[in-house]
Amino acid sequence: MPPFDYFAPFRPVKAALFAAFTLVASSAAWASQDIPDMYPGSVLYSKPVEFIPHVFSAIGATAPPGKANAGHNNNLTFIVTGEGVIVINGGACALLAEALHDEIKKVTDEPVRLVINENGQGHAMLGNSYWAKQGVPILAHSDAAEEFTAHGYEILERMKGYNEELAEGTEVVPPTETFDDKYVIDMGRFHIEVLHLGPAHSSGDISVWLPEQGLVIAGDMAFHERMLPIFDDTETGAWIDTWENEFEKLNATYVIPGHGHPTNMDQVRRYTHDYLVYLRGKIREHLDNGGTLDDAYYVDQSPYEHLDTYEELATKNAGFVYVEMEFE
Repeated sequence: MPPFDYFAPFRPVKAALFAAFTLVASSAAWASQDIPDMYPGSVLYSKPVEFIPHVFSAIGATAPPGKANAGHNNNLTFIVTGEGVIVINGGACALLAEALHDEIKKVTDEPVRLVINENGQGHAMLGNSYWAKQGVPILAHSDAAEEFTAHGYEILERMKGYNEELAEGTEVVPPTETFDDKYVIDMGRFHIEVLHLGPAHSSGDISVWLPEQGLVIAGDMAFHERMLPIFDDTETGAWIDTWENEFEKLNATYVIPGHGHPTNMDQVRRYTHDYLVYLRGKIREHLDNGGTLDDAYYVDQSPYEHLDTYEELATKNAGFVYVEMEFE
């Protein structure tokens, strides 16, 4: 079966299969947390599909991590360059990394030359233990590497708590290489820029930019099908600045976000930048009216209630933004 074309809505539909897929993908049910494992023959939540030529992504669940998805709730992407494969994200456990490697071997005989961690979170780095055993170099931003080194064992224990026996073989293995601003890779048919654009969702967030293809593998810079999470150390004002001053300037045609299906800039702008601006506006209004933290949790976020993980994250996000903005 040929790979699905996620961008069918933006070019003439050439086959009924693509039309049907687009209809399903655009419905609320597609992003539901309640749909079953899409790839029961593998520990992966979904089978990798080719988004643009030679770039494949296994799209994770939009639900929180759990044993049902083995922690595969982010996107695991790989690029077949012609001279080797570059993998973006180590995966949430060693078994997920191995499962992704099995899928890579079905596509190409080229060896994996590099793994890139999009940040210091578990679903980006815990699978490093598998890749390190294969002798593959692992790249991350220096801040992400520092974060994982400091908290890796706590992250591992949390993953063991939900993954149980699926955590087998997973160890804390930090990146082998780090960078600060920009890391350039010229391999085979691809020129690739690994970019730290500035503060965003978490420490050391990076985006992988393919300028000749107009594709950004955005990592957690960009969300659209699920509500973005805000942490106690997330600086939402700085995230907006990074978006406006750096990320937007890429002028990407295609976006593979950290979570959710490949899309375009209009969609991720709507549910990332615009959501952050909206929530900060609601909290600013609440603060100006003398509102308390207890009440801040309940500011109106109804325009975004259709997003997956809304119930888990909306009130938490409001609380974190209140604390951030209280003394701005």
